[in-house]
Amino acid sequence: MKKLAIILTAIISIITNTDVMAQHKITQTAGRTVLGEFAPKFAELNDDVLFGEAVWNDSILSLHDHSMVTISILLGKGIFDSSFRSHLETGKRHGITRKEIAALLTQAAFYAGWPNAWAGFRVAKEVWADPTDAATEKERFQQEMIFPIGEPNTAYARYFQGNSYLARISDSRIPFSNVTFEPGCRNNWHIHHATSGGGQMLVGVAGRGWYQEEGKPAQEILPGTVIHIPANVKHWHGAAADRWFAHLAFEVPGENTSNEWLEPVTDEEYNKLK
Repeated sequence: MKKLAIILTAIISIITNTDVMAQHKITQTAGRTVLGEFAPKFAELNDDVLFGEAVWNDSILSLHDHSMVTISILLGKGIFDSSFRSHLETGKRHGITRKEIAALLTQAAFYAGWPNAWAGFRVAKEVWADPTDAATEKERFQQEMIFPIGEPNTAYARYFQGNSYLARISDSRIPFSNVTFEPGCRNNWHIHHATSGGGQMLVGVAGRGWYQEEGKPAQEILPGTVIHIPANVKHWHGAAADRWFAHLAFEVPGENTSNEWLEPVTDEEYNKLK
């Protein structure tokens, strides 16, 4: 178990820094291109401060979150010129999904005004008009983590509601895999049996998910969250309804281990989770 703790600590350290590692640096030259001769100081502030290290490249917020904030402010001020479309397109490149922009605009309607929300939706529908966006959401989710999404989890598909993906990371010493769930996907109730030792450990990698043991409230799983699952305990885990989710699944060594798949998690149970 000491070796497992060492490995787990290293993995958590990697995951904790994933957002920083995945953060792409923005380089802006529009200020100097458009106003470099007319207003050099403004051009410098635009390119080197606003879009430089001080604001957009500050890693406290991800580029995804910087885009969400900027879009919200522009919407609130009723600015729907080319800059609004540009920030929507930039936000899409930074991983904002169609569901996320729709949720942002819906909430903003109550604060920024219904007409502003309608105007925002008209532009957003054009930016997210590509019918292949569902596929690109998977590609964008891959950019959030250093572990691969892997292949469709066909071998265990009958034990999952929704689509999942499996990438085997290690087969030796402490075997573990990266399991990715599309929004709303979860596995059935199941039990990891063992006469001694055994069980499982989950480490959140990206997105947002849930873990629940029978008779207990569900626990939210975020990047870096560690879940210890004892042997012989009935449980399930999966994605939140509106988010992709991935976790590492560690197979804890034990004696006489086996896995028992049980009934699906009902929509009634699942839809209570927020």
